[in-house]
Amino acid sequence: MKFVFYDWAGLNAWLFHAINDLRGPLIDNVMLFGTRLGDHRNYPLYLAAAAICGLVAVFRDRKQSGLAIKWLTALAVFAVGYLVDSQLIAFLKPWLDYPRPLVALNGDVRVVGAPEFDHSLPSGHAAFIMLVAASFWPVAARPYRILLAALALWVGMSRISLGDHFPADVMAGFLLSFAVVFILRGLIEWGLDIGMRSRTGPVQ
Repeated sequence: MKFVFYDWAGLNAWLFHAINDLRGPLIDNVMLFGTRLGDHRNYPLYLAAAAICGLVAVFRDRKQSGLAIKWLTALAVFAVGYLVDSQLIAFLKPWLDYPRPLVALNGDVRVVGAPEFDHSLPSGHAAFIMLVAASFWPVAARPYRILLAALALWVGMSRISLGDHFPADVMAGFLLSFAVVFILRGLIEWGLDIGMRSRTGPVQ
């Protein structure tokens, strides 16, 4: 099972080397900055920035029906999703206990920054940045959606480039947060729909 779903029949390690072998001072600094953007400790900054963007959007387009609810939903998904993600990752990393590339590849890795050795799956940075992108995707205009997608790709690539994660770890982090956001948004929208129906009463 691991050979198929994690090793990808050897493609996981091949992709890792293809990205990790691209080196240079400029690339390393760009990737270091990208990985800092995906640090979950930036959560308060992302939440505050999103709240400000939401307020600006609502006041600018006050005639657009339901915009405030959409932004409140996005903020709620992000806030609750952060808590859920944190618990899931804290459980999955030690439970799965996959080795980092430095151990799995017997040192055949270019590491930038402090070396890490265990708890590789899933990537917490990838999970966090996907949480940001997926939470605010429904309220983002097309240019900002491109920015969110580019940001997620940048952070994901940086984890491989710096030697901290395999592509499969990054993909697992992406999928984990996408699933969390999808479920939470569905539950919140279902709750809002039930609330609206209870306020308006049954249709005669």
